[in-house]
Amino acid sequence: MTSSSSNSRPVLAVGLMSAPEIELNFISGFDSLGPKRISIGELTGPLRFDPVAHDSVFELGGVTIGVGFHWQQRQSQRFRGAVELLPDNGVIVVINHIDVEDYLCSVISSEMSATSPIEFLKAHAVISRSWLLRMIGRRASECVAAPGMVADGEIIRWYDREDHTLFDVCADDHCQRYQGVTRLTTDMALQAVKATEGMVLTCADGTLCDARFSKCCGGATEVFGTCWGEEHHPYLQAFRDTLPQQPLPDLTTEAGALQWITSRPESFCNTSDPALLGKVLNNFDRSTTDFYRWEVTATSEELAEIIHSKSGIDFGDIVDLTPLDRGPSGRLYRLKITGTKRTLIVGKELEIRRLLSPTHLYSSAFIVEKTEKIGDGDKKITTFTLRGAGWGHGVGLCQIGAAAMSEAGYGFKQILAHYYPDTTVTKAYE
Repeated sequence: MTSSSSNSRPVLAVGLMSAPEIELNFISGFDSLGPKRISIGELTGPLRFDPVAHDSVFELGGVTIGVGFHWQQRQSQRFRGAVELLPDNGVIVVINHIDVEDYLCSVISSEMSATSPIEFLKAHAVISRSWLLRMIGRRASECVAAPGMVADGEIIRWYDREDHTLFDVCADDHCQRYQGVTRLTTDMALQAVKATEGMVLTCADGTLCDARFSKCCGGATEVFGTCWGEEHHPYLQAFRDTLPQQPLPDLTTEAGALQWITSRPESFCNTSDPALLGKVLNNFDRSTTDFYRWEVTATSEELAEIIHSKSGIDFGDIVDLTPLDRGPSGRLYRLKITGTKRTLIVGKELEIRRLLSPTHLYSSAFIVEKTEKIGDGDKKITTFTLRGAGWGHGVGLCQIGAAAMSEAGYGFKQILAHYYPDTTVTKAYE
C-alpha cells in the first residue's frame, strides 16, 4: 500500500491485472532479465521483484484496458518501478510499486495522448494528483460501504473508486488510466508533471478537491450527486462549457433536455477538428468521433436481450423507457424500464449507461424516441432511438474542452479555475 508520511512524496501500489497465469519480461534494470511465465500453482506467497536502477522497465503481457467499455482490448504494456505478485482466490494479482510523480507521467499520457497541448497536460497533472491523494487519504480514514440502494421496484446503484483492498488504485478507467511507459511517446507529459510537481487543488477550507473529470461534458457539466452519493462539493458545479459564461438552460425537464440534445450549442468541447483530436485522443479512442452528439437504435427485442444479459432480470419485451429524474446537465439518474413481465426504476448515471448497451452508452444525457411499425405477419415492431450528448459523467473537468482551451491559449490555472471554481492551486509536498 502507499508508503508516505505527511507532506512527503508517496510511493503507490497500482493494481495492473489479475489472471491465473501471467507473462513478465524484465527488459532492463533488474538483477535477472528476460521473460518469465508464472502460474498461480507456482506461487506459494507474495513474490516481489525490485529494480536495481531508476530507469528499470518490465513488460506485462495480456493487460486488459477499457474493461466493459466499447474500447476494451488487450495489450502488452511496459512499466517502471517494482513489481509484486500476490496470490488471491485462484489468480495472481500484479501490483506495480511506483513513485507518484512517475505514475502521473503515465496517467496524463494514458487518459489522453502525450501529444496533447502542454497547458492541458499540466492541468490534468494537477487534478490527477489531487484526486489520487484525496482518495488515498479518505480511504485510509473511512470504511466506505458498498454503494447503492435496492428497494421494491427500484435499484439505485453507483460505482465509486474506494473498493480496492490489495492496492491503492487500479490501472484502468475505474480509477485512472495508467498504461506505464507504453504511452510516454513525447517529453511533454514529463515536462507537464515536472512543472506542476506536488501541485494540487484545494477548496476554501483547505482540503483536497475531489477533482473528477470525464472525456466530454456535451456542453454542460454535471454535479456530483447525479453520479455518486448525495454529497455537495461547491467546486463541482453545473455550468455551460463556455467563456465568458452563458446561462445554462433548465435541462432537468424533458422539454429542456430535448431542445439541448437535439441541437449543437457552442462550447469548448463542441469540436470535430481532426488536428486537435489527433493530438488529444489515444489511438483506441480515435474511433469515437460522435461524442458531442450521438444516437443509438435498438428494437424492443434487442433491448430486452441487452438488459437481461446486463441485469439478470427478465423484463420480457421492452414496452417503454421513461425518464424520471435528470441532473442539471440533462443526465438521467432515474429511468423507468417497463417490460411485458417486469417494471423497474434504475439509476444512477453509470448504471443506466451500463444496462442499455452491450458495453456502455456514451453518457446518460439522452432523450428517448419510440416508434412502432407493422412488420411481416402483422407483427408490431417497436424501436427505441436514444439521442444523446457527451462522453462520460460530465462532472468536473471536460478533457476535450480543456484541450480546446489550451489550444486557444488559456493557461493551466485558467483551465482549472474554469472547471473547478473557487479553488486554489497549492503544494502538497516538495
